[in-house]
Amino acid sequence: MSLKETAEKAIAAYGGRALWQNAKALEVEISASGLAFTLKGRPFFHHAKMVLDVHRPFSSLTPIGRNHAVTGVLEALDVRLEDEQGTVISERRNARDYFKIGRRLFYWDDLDMSYFANYASWNYFTLPALLMSEEILWKELEPGRLEARFPDAIPTHSRVQQFRFDRETGLLIQHDYTAQIISPLAAASNVVLEHATNSAGLVYPSIRRVTPKGPKGRPLGGPVLIHLEIHDYRLIMSH
Repeated sequence: MSLKETAEKAIAAYGGRALWQNAKALEVEISASGLAFTLKGRPFFHHAKMVLDVHRPFSSLTPIGRNHAVTGVLEALDVRLEDEQGTVISERRNARDYFKIGRRLFYWDDLDMSYFANYASWNYFTLPALLMSEEILWKELEPGRLEARFPDAIPTHSRVQQFRFDRETGLLIQHDYTAQIISPLAAASNVVLEHATNSAGLVYPSIRRVTPKGPKGRPLGGPVLIHLEIHDYRLIMSH
């Protein structure tokens, strides 16, 4: 099985090449909890609303923190906070540079969380488009298992990641990476527990669980770093 066949099977399983080429944006409703939030002093997300651009790193999440009127926005490598009118409250250029030292080992503010939650969600939710991206170097390690090498222009967990798909259905099973802004040692396995189908017939991963990756590459049973539930997932098409 060639890379093209593996990728095409996955793209087809999630709606098809034409659908994703013509899609403009995603509207997603999520809940998320887990040790990764607790360790950084962050509230959990409960039915938070997201809007993501399908073809470029742009994502917004409302509310990003305890103030329900504040939205966290990622655009390329930068983040900002906006109020309900879309007025910029604060911003941070090249947000990743701020995670190297200091208090972020113990506490994340709203801008930190805006970077992490938005880039991670953008990577997860736009996977069919990422499989078609010419910016990412995709390599097949074995049938159903792909390695991705991301460019610096795409905010992501780590430059090299692995994706495992069901060889029959093409659906994503597991996504492995190192969450480097948390720790260079934070090797994690993001396991898809369930898929769902929205009202338009689009299949998407609806429940995910992130735990540390074990020494043999298998996900550990715990602790649960992030439990992610997607309540709604809708593609907005280009006119």
